[in-house]
Amino acid sequence: MSKQDGIDPKDCTFCQIIAGSLHAEIIHETESCIAFFPLKPATKGHTLVVPKRHIRDFLSVEPAIFAALSSTAVELGKALRSVYSPDGMNMITSSGEAASQSIMHLHVHLVPRWTGDSMGAIWPPQNHTDGNDLSAWAEKFRSRNRLDK
Repeated sequence: MSKQDGIDPKDCTFCQIIAGSLHAEIIHETESCIAFFPLKPATKGHTLVVPKRHIRDFLSVEPAIFAALSSTAVELGKALRSVYSPDGMNMITSSGEAASQSIMHLHVHLVPRWTGDSMGAIWPPQNHTDGNDLSAWAEKFRSRNRLDK
């Protein structure tokens, strides 16, 4: 493994789990991904799905690696639903500290949810922004994006 974005994988908790030098309750492993329960789960069955290659976040990943990660996450989400029978499930990934990423190694949270569970709402209350802003945001994106160029 090599440094990415200034992070040395030997200092990365998830890389240590992948290398076997740090214990985790691993529940699934593929050639490119590993899945385990976090030490402080948000709910019963909360699972982290992590690429074995050290990648900072979803904005730094190659599409093929993210496709494998996503496929594994969907497969595990279905298995978690079968085992724990939650009312719903969140699939969450973040990029950067401002987005609550605490370990700078790409990971997907699968969080089984039950009505009224202790995790609570993850979205702000309704009407948290003026709908008139949406047109300005869309125009700025359309004028600057490079997706279709």
